[in-house]
Amino acid sequence: MEAKSGASRSAGSSRGGAGGAVNVISQKVEEATISDETEALGTAKSNEAVDITAKATNRVVALHLREGEFVKEGDVLVEFDGTETRANLAAAEALARDTQSQYQRGKQLFQTKALSESDLVQLEAKMLNSRSAVEAAQARVNDTVIRAPFGGRIGLRNTSVGSLVTPGQVITTLDDVSVIKLDFSVPETFLSVIREGEALDARSGTYPNAVFRGKVASIATRVDPVSRSVMVRALLDNRDHRLKPGMFMTVRLKQPAVTVLLVPEQALVPEGDTQSIYRLDGDVARKVAVEVGRRRPGQVEVTKGLRAGDSIVVEGGEKLRDGAKVQLRQSGNRSGAQAGGR
Repeated sequence: MEAKSGASRSAGSSRGGAGGAVNVISQKVEEATISDETEALGTAKSNEAVDITAKATNRVVALHLREGEFVKEGDVLVEFDGTETRANLAAAEALARDTQSQYQRGKQLFQTKALSESDLVQLEAKMLNSRSAVEAAQARVNDTVIRAPFGGRIGLRNTSVGSLVTPGQVITTLDDVSVIKLDFSVPETFLSVIREGEALDARSGTYPNAVFRGKVASIATRVDPVSRSVMVRALLDNRDHRLKPGMFMTVRLKQPAVTVLLVPEQALVPEGDTQSIYRLDGDVARKVAVEVGRRRPGQVEVTKGLRAGDSIVVEGGEKLRDGAKVQLRQSGNRSGAQAGGR
């Protein structure tokens, strides 16, 4: 028991300073300029992309494409057997000419009262139906030729001349990669610093030393209620075609610099949901409630409760109470911040 009492007295004497004052380390509150950063992750996409497929079951008679080549909008890519469809078109056109002739004769007869109005209406209906049949037959003929819907690069070919393809079967792919779309999500707190048309830089692990420049094209109209983030689409210049759809990319975003009050995190005295800090008034420690904001490694922003130049306790606060006397073991503007950083 005596040993314990001796240990207690020794501990008490080490905590106290002269006249019972508590030994503490202090630091002056200083203003600092900070800028929050975040790294957004996204996947590269083609500016335009399409699978080249057939609308109907048919046999391939010609392929006007090579894997990896660039084609222009309107270039012929694939031709199918059109013997039957062209014959059907010719028959439809012949019928259309016949019904047109019948209608013209019917109009003459109607003027001489040799044909009733109802008969003339029937002839007109036949003529219009035959014209529709011609348009339908022409559309089927057009479907025997596939043209590039936009300029781009041909992908891998999945069929050969003479193959019978079915609707939906992918013959090849076409991608416009002169511009790359990059979709990524950012925290809602960064909505104030990202705007349409704003320039940005993106990087890819494939090219660690390269920076791909682009701009924000659009921002989603909704914030995800679960992740509290919003989707952003950027367009990256890819005229050198180094980027390919599906590549993983990163975008670093930075908020504008602001001036704040930063204190060492260890100076905070948490009590439930509130935070306090001991401010020095001469050799007396005053407990003041504070509100905190952003955090950095070892430091925290104080938004309310302190002013620049205030001296605060950064070590030894756990031994204090409001109004306690203190004795400085060490004092300076940098020591507390350095201790907090470690």
